[in-house]
Amino acid sequence: MATETGRPTLTVDELAARAGVTVRTVRFYSSRGLLPPPVIGARRVGHYGPEHLSRLALIEELQRQGMTLAAIERYLEQLPPDLSARDLAIHRALVASWAPDSPEDATRAELESRAGRALTEDDIDRLAAMGALARADRPNTYRPDTYRLDPALLRLCVELLDVPIAQETILAARTVLLEHTREAARKLTRMFRDEVSPSYERDASGPEQIAAVKSLSAHMEPLVVQALVTAFQRSLKEELRAAFQAEAE
Repeated sequence: MATETGRPTLTVDELAARAGVTVRTVRFYSSRGLLPPPVIGARRVGHYGPEHLSRLALIEELQRQGMTLAAIERYLEQLPPDLSARDLAIHRALVASWAPDSPEDATRAELESRAGRALTEDDIDRLAAMGALARADRPNTYRPDTYRLDPALLRLCVELLDVPIAQETILAARTVLLEHTREAARKLTRMFRDEVSPSYERDASGPEQIAAVKSLSAHMEPLVVQALVTAFQRSLKEELRAAFQAEAE
């Protein structure tokens, strides 16, 4: 469980701030065995790493889905014990993908606390361009230093701030992903709709049709999201491997 410096560096206060929860919540989850113990350093101070942060985010997401602590314990017990922070983040993304959007408001100080770093005006502009936040555009409603955050995107976009890729490339990649995932969603929706009933087009508003579609969606959406993520990961690895091998030759 290491950070970029090779060791966990977050105190419990910093971990709680980054995750947007209280220290009391962190300690409660730890007492229930939902979080692994910290690494004890000098002066008996516990330090936490990215796996703690990702696991805490996953627990919070599962709670937002309405799962009880007992159900969350069972869920976490089924996960491999050596999952990396990235693997845990993927699990959280899969869980969050079928949850309603829940934007949050945060002051500049709260935003930087969640990001785990000071943010320049250029950083703010880049995060806004990537869709992770929006500047206050209604001064009568929001304080000037308040931002509307997308919690699901914020951590990813903060990491992208340090990626040595031009902002234009990141935005172009985002456009490609949105276009292709939307097209895949359209085709899959048509397939599932036709599976529910060939007469859907003639009676799309019937109560039985609506109930059938909702039932199918509830069962299929999590599975489809996992399938898409798995297929994309494998395809991307193959394409990158082929591209760089070709250049090396």
